[in-house]
Amino acid sequence: MNPVILLDLDGTLVDSVPDLHAALDRMLLARDLAPLSRAEATAMIGDGVRALVERALAARGAVADEAAITGFLADYEAHAAEETRLFPGIAAALAEMVERGWRLAVCTNKPERPARAILEGFGIGHLFAAIGGGDSFPVRKPDPAHVLATLAAAGGGTAVMVGDHANDMLAGSGAGLPVVFCGWGYGTGAMAGAAPVAAMVSDLVPLLARLLACPLGGPLGGPLRTR
Repeated sequence: MNPVILLDLDGTLVDSVPDLHAALDRMLLARDLAPLSRAEATAMIGDGVRALVERALAARGAVADEAAITGFLADYEAHAAEETRLFPGIAAALAEMVERGWRLAVCTNKPERPARAILEGFGIGHLFAAIGGGDSFPVRKPDPAHVLATLAAAGGGTAVMVGDHANDMLAGSGAGLPVVFCGWGYGTGAMAGAAPVAAMVSDLVPLLARLLACPLGGPLGGPLRTR
């Protein structure tokens, strides 16, 4: 069975900060609170909608409630693909992965519905055997069960987890999979830990090819697992 490349979404495949930032600012302005800077909004991304809303409101001295969370999500879903863009080179990298026979899946803490809408909006939704969103299963990253559930939905087999955040590294490693850190994303370099780093999008496919060709792991990562 061909290997599965499990890919994070925000900060890995797409630059979603503009739409997330705009939705956060609309939420804050509706409460007469000051908007966020782009750097503030970027640093809040990675742990799902609830954490994002809680952090944004806390940064302005307010407390999140369920109305704030559900309101933000509804507003964001309506505008999730307005300014969001694929990172340069991602479309070509995904096409090359498919040409190599690798199966693709998305494992993201973003809720599944806006994640699917974004992928479909770029015309690439059909490339993915599974999309494991932050609300697709009872758990989300950094819980390894999120990665394993997404892998199972994609048909199982040998896999690698790719992402730009500590949650991706922790979830993938915890699931017993090799991990690759994306240096072009939102996370800091320290989040990579001991994982190999693809500094640019053009580095990703060659790095994955070397990793997948390395029996029993090797210098680029831990042993490849079959699930």
